[in-house]
Amino acid sequence: MLEEFEVELDGVPDSELRPDYNVAPTKNVYAVMCRVPKNEDGKAAGRPVRQLRTVRWGLVPSWAKDPSVGSRMINARVETVGEKPAYRRAFASRRCLLPADGYYEWMTLESRKKQPYFIHPADGGVLAMAGLYEFWKDPTRDDDDPLKWLCTCTVITTTAEDKLGRIHDRMPMMIERDHWAEWLDPRVSDPARLLVPAGPDRLAVYPVSTTVNDVRNNGPELIEPIEDEGEAAASSS
Repeated sequence: MLEEFEVELDGVPDSELRPDYNVAPTKNVYAVMCRVPKNEDGKAAGRPVRQLRTVRWGLVPSWAKDPSVGSRMINARVETVGEKPAYRRAFASRRCLLPADGYYEWMTLESRKKQPYFIHPADGGVLAMAGLYEFWKDPTRDDDDPLKWLCTCTVITTTAEDKLGRIHDRMPMMIERDHWAEWLDPRVSDPARLLVPAGPDRLAVYPVSTTVNDVRNNGPELIEPIEDEGEAAASSS
């Protein structure tokens, strides 16, 4: 991943996350971002450095009184991300890439059962989901406490079309490789032009077991394909 996203050696996290096949809100995930180093006075010192950071999924705005609001801010709609108070400052200068092998969506069948699907790059590559990150300062902790600052993120979503639209009406917004540098650059003043939905042939989808519905389940078996009940129901009607 470090080579894939051209992360610099001094931008590597101290600890490595274990593989996670069932990422849920408030869990830690990786985020690729570009940060300008600061000196002891808090002033910029040097050029931006591309980093890989561990952040918590569920954005907590800097002005939030309580970090629990992050559990309700796991997604930011592309239609309003530049206007909503919770996201507009991060959208202006704190943008990130959220690497993933794929993601899950659920489709409601006629039986009202919700069938999970695994959606992933058709070429077997890595997704670079468009994300935002924010820092929140915990007023209850001392300044020298390593947990004083909480870094969180959210995923920007857009309307899902074609074969993905039948499963769920929303999907993560992806950033094309050619636009990674611009998206991460906090100096870019018009990031909205970089947000282009993934083409219909870029992503593949297949059904997986409902065991993924329980966040306590976690392992490679969660992304094993099963028979598509949605397709079977459609063909028999």
